[in-house]
Amino acid sequence: MTVMHYLRAFKGITGRELLRFVHQRERFISALVRPLMWLFIFAAGFRSTLGVAIIPPYETYILYEVYITPGLLGMVQLFNGMQSSLSMVYDREMGSMKTLLVSPLPRWYLLTCKLLAGVMVSVVQAYVFLLIAWLYGIEAPPMGYFTVLPALILSGLMLGALGLLLSSFIKQLENFAGVMNFVIFPMFFLSTALYPLWKIQESSVLLYRLSQYNPFTHAVELIRFALYEQFNLQACLITLGALAFFLAAAVIGYNPSKGMMQRRGGPN
Repeated sequence: MTVMHYLRAFKGITGRELLRFVHQRERFISALVRPLMWLFIFAAGFRSTLGVAIIPPYETYILYEVYITPGLLGMVQLFNGMQSSLSMVYDREMGSMKTLLVSPLPRWYLLTCKLLAGVMVSVVQAYVFLLIAWLYGIEAPPMGYFTVLPALILSGLMLGALGLLLSSFIKQLENFAGVMNFVIFPMFFLSTALYPLWKIQESSVLLYRLSQYNPFTHAVELIRFALYEQFNLQACLITLGALAFFLAAAVIGYNPSKGMMQRRGGPN
């Protein structure tokens, strides 16, 4: 196999995913409706400063809408990662996944191409959300819109890899909703997307510990710091570690000789 074969496969896989996204406008709209509802409706009930302590990286007392905006960016990427896993389950049931995985290219490369295509879509959705938030009056530093891009890519890769891993376990499309709800809502609510860790600790030490071990917490913190032109090394390292683990587990899960595909008799 030559480099041209790899590039051709990457172009084909990403092009297919982007075309699917363009033709499924309701997917784009639904990905924005959820965080916008939280921003416009939920945050309206908390329209005041958090007012107990200065929260890094803001270095000042902030409005609640400002605090949750990075968390809602994480929500956009979390739901996109789950939508990508839905498309994987659908492709497996329709048989197109089998056509992809029997190609002579390495399985890890094919799955990584699918992952990168999903991240491209999630980054577009995230910037559209930032534009709407800016029109609403929630502004980040001008350079923050550039410094947040690497954080969005890394967090999108981690959450997309989680979606890939989950799709290797979901046997039928009908089981998707239950599994996703079991994953999405605990990850979102047990994170710093809505409240800082010190606020969670005041409520429950157990929830505080669970939030600390939640990889989505660190993805949100990575985005939050990057949006304000700062770098959170701990959040970056934990997000990278979670990405490596989820992606490696997903590759094993899609390996007929080792993973969950073996129990179903192939990648159909």
